[in-house]
Amino acid sequence: MLTHLKVENFALIKELEIDFSTGFTAITGETGAGKSIILGALSLILGQRADSQSLMMPDKKCSIEGTFKIEGYDLELFFEANDLDFDTQTIIRREITPQGKSRAFINDTPVNLTIVKELGERLINIHSQHETLTLGDSGFQLAIIDAVAGNQQLREEYKVLFDSHQTMRRKLASLLDKEKKSKADQDYYKFQLDELLSVNLKEGEKEVLESEIEILNNAGQIMNGLARSTALLSENEINILDALTEINSIFSGLSAFKGDFEEIKLRVESNLIDLKDLSQHIVRLTDHVVVDPEQVELISRRLDMIYRLEQKHRLSGSASLLELQEELTQKLAKISSLEDEITNISQDIDDLYKGLIKKSKDLSDSRISVIPRVSDEVRHTLTMLGMPSAVFKIRCDKSEEPTNTGIDKIVFLFSANRGVEPGEIGRIASGGELSRVMLAIKSLVSQRKLLPTLIFDEIDTGVSGDIAGKVGVIMRRMANNLQLIAITHLPQIAGMSDNQYLVYKIQDDGATYTSIKKLNDQERVLEIAKMLSNEKVTDAALATAKELLSNN
Repeated sequence: MLTHLKVENFALIKELEIDFSTGFTAITGETGAGKSIILGALSLILGQRADSQSLMMPDKKCSIEGTFKIEGYDLELFFEANDLDFDTQTIIRREITPQGKSRAFINDTPVNLTIVKELGERLINIHSQHETLTLGDSGFQLAIIDAVAGNQQLREEYKVLFDSHQTMRRKLASLLDKEKKSKADQDYYKFQLDELLSVNLKEGEKEVLESEIEILNNAGQIMNGLARSTALLSENEINILDALTEINSIFSGLSAFKGDFEEIKLRVESNLIDLKDLSQHIVRLTDHVVVDPEQVELISRRLDMIYRLEQKHRLSGSASLLELQEELTQKLAKISSLEDEITNISQDIDDLYKGLIKKSKDLSDSRISVIPRVSDEVRHTLTMLGMPSAVFKIRCDKSEEPTNTGIDKIVFLFSANRGVEPGEIGRIASGGELSRVMLAIKSLVSQRKLLPTLIFDEIDTGVSGDIAGKVGVIMRRMANNLQLIAITHLPQIAGMSDNQYLVYKIQDDGATYTSIKKLNDQERVLEIAKMLSNEKVTDAALATAKELLSNN
């Protein structure tokens, strides 16, 4: 619950501090005194956006700080999830600089407005006059039924399933689109791959074939050269090997003498060995060089196939063609794996959908079970509020497919008069009727103790006399389950409160400020008497004020 509010330099507020307690608190004051300004300041620490126009003194910082007692509302996980220090006395602070920059803090830890708003929604519900318009909203109506049914966990479980199902469906759509595009390429990839595979290309094959065909194409010239070389080395009458053998013999005889003869003999022997090996190598080459037109034709055709593939794919070399072959193989493998992935995700979607349908039925059953109770209690409260002939019904329509809130669409039906067919409440109820229905619904929801604090901003507009007293009774009853703060103009409601604050304006150095104070018992009597009187406070008004407070 809200225990303390401190406001500095906001709108007409120079500096203001208020302590709040449990039970029912009424905030009163003349029209224009600034009650809505205090509510606006409170809205800022609940996540509402603001700018430098909110500053009373434009050259100074605006600061709003609220202290909340949050023990017993299961907020520990929220603090843990947002890396915040949990404290049963939690402080939310907003600061707005003259430049219009805003900063927010929870227990002195800087946070963004989204986190502040999320925490604020779990601490306080502010009901303004304009909120009655949301009574006709189907989402609001569904939220009321869920609140009474205690469906928070069921809705969270359902939402997880729904979001997962939607995510998987989007992923499947993306995969199907990818598959459609891939299918258009699959035949083309397969044709290219089959063409490459049919050639059965080996790494380095092109280079080897080019060497072979070059030899075959020049076999005659090569054979002549090899034969001439062999003859010069070893076959002519006068040849290199015979001459070198003779030189070797000469230096073998000379090596007995001193000098370089031994070294020359060794070098001659070494060269002789090399030339004999060279001669044998040339002979072997000669044996392998043949003129074979058929082989030339075979290699030429093979090379033509390779050249055609290179030209087609704008590549060069066997290695590049083999890389393309591997790339095409991988692409086709991915297309095949894409089909498997689509099959698996489709199965996952089916499984999620079955779970989603089951959870939506559990949620629907829970909602349907509380509809009679909600209808009866709202009708009962409307009777207390002077509408004994009012009809309030709840229709639960079913959607064909699950939505993000389930398969139910809740419709509130209302008629203020007996014999008039009830219609959708947002279309036929007047402003005053909407206010009473909203109060009845809030009264019902308050019994669930879902929120620490509920604030009514002049929900009693259009209500007077005996009904005003009954509104006060309902508010007092609601305050048994939560902290209730009501901004009101009605003395009957103010008289029902446990505590009363007066909002007023003061003049200081030619400036006007809004301030607030807690009234003691005597001040309450006088203030309520003023609310009862048109101009001058009469003895009758004072007596009535005392009577209203004595009934508290």
